[in-house]
Amino acid sequence: MEATTAQANELERRIDLSIAIADVEKEMEPRLKRMGRNMKVPGFRPGKVPFAMVKQQYGDQARHEVLSEQLDRAFGTAVTEQKLLVAGYPRLEPKTTESTTHIEFTAVFEVYPEFVPGDLSAAEIERPTLEVGAAEIEKTLDILRKQRVRYDNAERGAEKEDRVVIDFTGKKDGVAFAGGSATDYPFVLGQGMMLPDFETAVEGCKAGESKTFDLTFPEDYHAKDLAGQTVQFEITVKQVQAPRLPEIDADFAKQMGVADGDVEKMRAEVEANLKREVKRRIEARLKDQVMEALIKANPIAIPNALVDMEIQRLMQAARQDMEQRGMKAKDMPLQPEWFAENAKRRVTLGLILAEVVKTENLQAKPEQVRAMVEDMAASYEQPEEVIRWYYAQPQRLSDVEGVAIENNVVEWVLGKAKVTDKAVAFDELMSQQQQ
Repeated sequence: MEATTAQANELERRIDLSIAIADVEKEMEPRLKRMGRNMKVPGFRPGKVPFAMVKQQYGDQARHEVLSEQLDRAFGTAVTEQKLLVAGYPRLEPKTTESTTHIEFTAVFEVYPEFVPGDLSAAEIERPTLEVGAAEIEKTLDILRKQRVRYDNAERGAEKEDRVVIDFTGKKDGVAFAGGSATDYPFVLGQGMMLPDFETAVEGCKAGESKTFDLTFPEDYHAKDLAGQTVQFEITVKQVQAPRLPEIDADFAKQMGVADGDVEKMRAEVEANLKREVKRRIEARLKDQVMEALIKANPIAIPNALVDMEIQRLMQAARQDMEQRGMKAKDMPLQPEWFAENAKRRVTLGLILAEVVKTENLQAKPEQVRAMVEDMAASYEQPEEVIRWYYAQPQRLSDVEGVAIENNVVEWVLGKAKVTDKAVAFDELMSQQQQ
């Protein structure tokens, strides 16, 4: 067998493979004999089927298997000798040849990019800062109270934070439009469930009151046939309910998991959990900036094969998520292009991070992983049980190790980049979308 290499583009490689027909035929005979041992033919005992019959039945299969194995060996030898790191799987293309002694193919494949991590000295990163104090704790307690809100019927006009139940019908040019009507529809004023102008029209209305008003949809409204259009809504308010928040007392503390109802103990737990969450969100913001800085500093080419595999992985994860939510994934066909940009970013970051970790020796240390597990376990009632669970099987630590490596990369980048501290508002930090 012989192999030669040619380069088509930046990451694509082409290797010409030549397999001697004699070598294929040489390996076919013992393979066919092994196949014949289990071949069942009426009139013959197992293993006693004539070789000619075995060859007739399995000859094509045996030739295909032998040729595939020899091609795999030839390809493996070629990429090893040339020190090529293959990304994905090769595509084998038969070559037209006049040779009567050899079968020739071209293996088309991609390799991993080779690069030196780029300079980060010009990268600018803002490090968010936030001290958790009494005001932040009170805001958090208010949020926890609102999560346990109850509503009482109110004999007055609807106000913000009230829960209202309405019937409504929307008409365009006097004709009801699709999705513009509902009966006994509940929502809370001020939570953004309805368009602002719609909520403004509902405010002040009492239970039993009806109203007709015009509403102009935003230009960027998701329903294109309604975007920028003015319609007319008819509403009937059926219920107005005022919120009733629980008091911060022993009963509330028990609801929050403090068995003895000690309010001060509950506040201490809320403070500890809040500090932990604030720290996590600040770290997430920092990490996002670091990853962007790495991408900008390392404009690398990425193998299409890896992107395609990542797209398939993301699609499978999306299907599983839909199934877990009670949706039928097969009824909602997913398009690969929906995941392409995310897949490209993930592959790019993966390649950059791998190179940075290798070059700068940023692997996770056992004591670092242990500290992270202990920190995560601290929010559970029995932290030692959580720690034991992680360490019962080493593979459970792989995700933690991944995060530890990312943290090491973040620290390394922060040591190279221009970093400035910037105070961030509590509400802004806590409202940011978490990945």
